[in-house]
Amino acid sequence: MSWLADLGDAAAPSLLALLAFGDTLKPTAEAAVRHLQRLGLRTVLVTGDQPGAAQAVARALGIDEVRAEVLPADKAAVIAGLRSESGSVAMVGDGVNDAPALAAADVGVAMANPDGGGTDVAMHAAGITLMRGDPALVADAISISRHTTRKIRQNLFWAFVYNAVGLPLAAFGLLSPVFAGAAMALSSVSVLGNALLLRRWKPEEDR
Repeated sequence: MSWLADLGDAAAPSLLALLAFGDTLKPTAEAAVRHLQRLGLRTVLVTGDQPGAAQAVARALGIDEVRAEVLPADKAAVIAGLRSESGSVAMVGDGVNDAPALAAADVGVAMANPDGGGTDVAMHAAGITLMRGDPALVADAISISRHTTRKIRQNLFWAFVYNAVGLPLAAFGLLSPVFAGAAMALSSVSVLGNALLLRRWKPEEDR
């Protein structure tokens, strides 16, 4: 906030103008934060803005933790501190000032935007680049990653079961070559089919 005053009369200065500036939150930002919290994630706002503005944004988004007046060079240290408290840390940013923190985080997520949002520096520092500047995509990316990890674990389990049962039977001659070949093909088909189920995943499933 800035003001302009007439100091011609030092005893009684008169206010000429009052200028207030603020950022408008993206329409999906609040819902995106709630989605992240439903996924069990701790949300922290790290910004270079002054505390009053940072707290106002945090209240609007439903974020309880705020680190304000953080210099770009200090954001990486904040990431390191959060990692020591909570384990793995993901950082979301779109500017040059966010690049050190994006590189320091376990997962750096850069927000790109065809209309000019996001910077090349941030996108090169991050491990993930979202091609639309929609905060909701952050939770969607985490959700599909979790679904993918779950499918990988399921496929590893079934591959282990197939081999744990089939190899001893084949070694002792209890399986004919034809049946063993069919079982191996069935194993590959089941693993592939389970992986293809990811195509049915939709973001709305977790929102």
